Amino acid sequence: MARGALLHLVRSQAPHLKSRHLHSACRLGRPGILSQVYGARTETSYVTQPAAVHKRWLAESSASQGDSKISIGPRKGVEDGNDEKDSGIVYYGPISSTIKKVKLLSLSTCCLSVSLGPVITFMTSPDMNVILKGAVASSVIFISATTTAVLHWFVSPYIHKLKWKPGSDTFEVEMMSWLATFIPKTIKFADIKPPQTNRPFVTFKADGNFYFVDTEHCHNKALLAKLTPQKPSYESAFKNL
Repeated sequence: MARGALLHLVRSQAPHLKSRHLHSACRLGRPGILSQVYGARTETSYVTQPAAVHKRWLAESSASQGDSKISIGPRKGVEDGNDEKDSGIVYYGPISSTIKKVKLLSLSTCCLSVSLGPVITFMTSPDMNVILKGAVASSVIFISATTTAVLHWFVSPYIHKLKWKPGSDTFEVEMMSWLATFIPKTIKFADIKPPQTNRPFVTFKADGNFYFVDTEHCHNKALLAKLTPQKPSYESAFKNL
């Protein structure tokens, strides 16, 4: 009986003696004992830690790749919705960037033909008549300038961006100038009239200027109804008489 009581007392005091021994070992500068006791725990943590770090790295890299992607037009998602709610942007020209690139290319070609065309013409053929050289250089300049002018006339009605707040009597548009820069304009709905012209890609007319809106990409039906006034029919004209 005495031996059993002694064994029970030793077992009950073993955890306290072990913790005291570990603390004394730390104080004496013996970390080896701690490594032996907690070796299994540290090994498992070291095994699971690289997997967690790898998953976190994959998530961060995918997010950074999504932010670095080049997008055409407005970014979709929450930012786009907040932008439309705050600034009232309801329409973007779907081919605005393409028109700008083509126009810049046409302008650069026109400038090069005007500046370098006569020089190249007079230097390449020394035996050619001077009058003929001048005619060739003038033709090159005329063709290049005409192409640039026709392109500007063709895409000048294109609306690149439109801002409108519901309930407002006016809206803002951004048009493109000769030098491929955006020019803001404010238009009143009261000034909108049917185009009444055979010119292609024209939606409405206001203050003597033509404007074009891609109806398939204008999702605001109320705005689209105001931008596309109907031409008066013959029946309505007879009724008014």
